[in-house]
Amino acid sequence: MAKAIYSEDHKYLVAQLRKAREEVGLDQTTVAKLLGRTQSYVSKVESGQRRIDVVQLKQFARIYKKDLSYFLR
Repeated sequence: MAKAIYSEDHKYLVAQLRKAREEVGLDQTTVAKLLGRTQSYVSKVESGQRRIDVVQLKQFARIYKKDLSYFLR
């Protein structure tokens, strides 16, 4: 079994995170400030280098004004 970070579901999640951010017209720096994180954190999440848990996903969803189901398939 492949590690979760390399799974197709994870790739889909990070693609949706990037797409949602772009749809609301925010850059990574702005999102990082809203999350209380660094820009590199957002970059690593979006590039698939860092996993996020459901609580973090909820924070992204709130910022992007998306339902959690938008990020899952």
